[in-house]
Order: sequence, then C-alpha cells, then structure tokens
Amino acid sequence: MDALSTILNDTEAIHFNDTDSGRFTDSDTSLSENGSGQPQQPNDYHDEDDDDMSGEVDRPYNGYFEGPEKTLELCFRPAEDCEMSMPTPTNSNPGERTGLRLLERCDLDRICRRSRCTIISSVSNQFLDAYVLSESSLFVYPNMMVLKTCGTTTLLRCISTVIELTKKIGLELDWVGYSRKNFSFPGDQCFPHQSFNQEVDYLASHRRLSKRLNGSGYTLGPVTGDHWYVFIADQTLRNSVLLYTDRVLNIMMFDIDQTVAKIFYYDQFVKESETQEEAGLRIGKLQTKKAGIDSLCPGAIIDPRAFQPCGYSMNAILFHSYCTMHITPEDGSSYASFETNQKLGNYTSLINNVINAFKPKRFVITLMADEDGLDLIKTNPLTENSRKAAIMVRDGKDMMTYKRRSTSSIKVDDCCCMMGNWNLEEERSTNKKIRGYSIDAQC
Repeated sequence: MDALSTILNDTEAIHFNDTDSGRFTDSDTSLSENGSGQPQQPNDYHDEDDDDMSGEVDRPYNGYFEGPEKTLELCFRPAEDCEMSMPTPTNSNPGERTGLRLLERCDLDRICRRSRCTIISSVSNQFLDAYVLSESSLFVYPNMMVLKTCGTTTLLRCISTVIELTKKIGLELDWVGYSRKNFSFPGDQCFPHQSFNQEVDYLASHRRLSKRLNGSGYTLGPVTGDHWYVFIADQTLRNSVLLYTDRVLNIMMFDIDQTVAKIFYYDQFVKESETQEEAGLRIGKLQTKKAGIDSLCPGAIIDPRAFQPCGYSMNAILFHSYCTMHITPEDGSSYASFETNQKLGNYTSLINNVINAFKPKRFVITLMADEDGLDLIKTNPLTENSRKAAIMVRDGKDMMTYKRRSTSSIKVDDCCCMMGNWNLEEERSTNKKIRGYSIDAQC
C-alpha cells in the first residue's frame, strides 16, 4: 500500500472546473471599481510584450502584509525541432551552465518585472542559481524554474515571457505547477490573482501555453479555514532527470512568537556608515544567526536580506537542494515560511526545529512529490495517525503541543499533493513525557 492511500482524508480535495466553492476565509468575489461582480482586468490580458510592472498600483502600506507566497514551478524539455539534450546528474559537466541557466540577467529581470518584483541578490553553485527577490525567491535549474512571490505580486503574468525567452534557447514548456494558500487580504490582490477561479481561467486560456498543458485546479483543506490551492497541468509527466528535486516541503507558520518576530524589525540593529544594500546584508546575517535560521540548513551557502521597516528573506543552497525562508513579522499578521526540496527520508527533525525556532500559534505543512519521491519518505507527518503526528517543542520549562486538525491530498498522474493543519493546544504541559515527534530525532 503506498503512502498516499494511508492518509487520513479528513477533508476531501475540491476539483475546480468552472465554479468555485464557497469559502469564508478567502473572499475571492472581489468587486470592480464600478461595483459589478466581475473583477476588472487590464487591457493587455495576455500581452506578452507588456513589461510595465503589470500596470497595477499597490495600496499604501498600512502595517499589514500578505505573507503567504504564490509558487510557480515550470519544467522544460528540448523543443521538438531542437537537437540539444537535456542535462542530467550523470551527463552534465560540473559548473557547466546549460538549459535555463543560459538565460541572461536581463532576461530574468524581465520575468520578474512581469511578476512585479525585482532581483536583490544571488548565489550559485554548480547545480543551480538562487535569487533573493524584493518579494521572495527565484531558483533556476537547467530544466526547472521555481518562482515564489508574496504580497500583491502578479506571478502568473510572467509565464508568457518565460515561454518566449526559453524558445530562444531551444526549450519548450513541459509541466506547470501553481499553488498558494488562501489569502489573508484577498481584496488587495491584482489581476489575475483576485480569485482562484480567475487564476485557473488565466492559465487555461493563456494563448502562449502549450496545448499539452491542459491542467486542473484543486482545493485541499477546510474551506472554512486554512486551505491550499493547487493547479497542475496533468497531461504531461515531469521528466526522470528531475528526480533529484522530486519533492518540496513547505511549512507556513502564522502568529509567530512575538519575541522572535521582533528580531526581524530593522530598527532593532545599530546603524552603521554603509549603503542600504550593505545594511540589508549585514542585518540579514545578524537576524539569521539570532533567530537560529542558520542551524536549519547546515553546510549550505546562505544569502539573507533584511527589509525596512521589517521583514526578512533568505535563500540557502547545498548541492542540488535549496531552502528558503520569508518572514513578515507585523503584529496581527505575522508569518514565516520555510520551504525546501531536500531529499530526506525523514523530515521529523527538520520540521520540529523549524517550529521550535518560531513557535507559531498554528501552521500548515504542504508536500508536493512524485510517486517515487513519496515512497522514499520513511516518516511523513501528513500520513501518520493523529497521535503520532502531534508535534511538541520546548518553550522554557513548558512543552508546546501542536495537534494536527485535518489532512487532505490529491494525486494527479505521478504528482502527489498533501496538506495538513496544526494548531497549538491552549494548555501547556510541564515535565510531561514527549510523545510524537522529538526535536532531537535524527533524519
């Protein structure tokens, strides 16, 4: 019996075709300025040549920020009329830049402009390039691009630009995965992110998408609480050369500990005679150390950045894998996320260390993996029974217990998607025997 068949499906995944289900935490029926029920869209609905930051204007900063990210994963293969071969872990030369890594910086800047974000810094190794953005992160492999953006970015509007640019280097789109949690402030979003229906419609009708990519949208989790939207183009299979990046674990934490949140305010650190860029890097390194983030990705190349007046982003790369963290510490909407595509057989220790570092009041775990990758995970908190899935971390002399409230999953061809919700139990135990996951457990 595979891992997916053992999951406790407390909430069934909802399949989106033409109509959205009712929800209470992410009101996606935004009214246009003329009061009609249809959200307004720009004139350049699918204009791949529009590079004007999508023509939208952000609302003034009011102390709240949409932390949960939109995530877009695009996989490529050689175009049918191209004789190039896609690099694999066995046939590529160390350090050789091939495939998507041949895109120039001006190309990546253009992609980001379409998403309404900019590149701040980057680090690279022989396998991938990682970019810290003004709103989250971009990762570029020879055959895969992962773009995460938060706030009111227009992530999906970059797809046509990506397709246009990759055609020039002999690649064609092979697989698309898009996902996001329900928004905390849905009314602030710009087209085409004013509802999941709108996002699915935009993807389905995009004139630049290959006819092979006939995808579907799904909702995982309770529609009255935290849930996860997923779109997968389900008529293609991710190529076997991607097996070293075949799973992505994401931990989204809400209402993080106030003491921890305070670390990520810019004014908590002494000013020095330096440029804003130098200060962002210096303070980011201090925040990384003070919050214990560096211990979450030992041995990795870490690229952190601090933001004014508050906020933090970090990319870390180690061989084929990446880790990324994004933190918005504002009181009333504090949020921290940790995502990685590390190939671990047991995520117990990593999950507990992340939760222990931020001590949120609730968190969501999502996992996207192919079938082979899922089978290699020995301990999965999304498939364990509810007692074993309890997570306990120490807070001084007390123990904080998080109980899993719901799980949900879907399987689209070889792609498995899972999500679960954990809430902090109100009563804290003292000197109780720890059951379930242990902070000291080894991978």
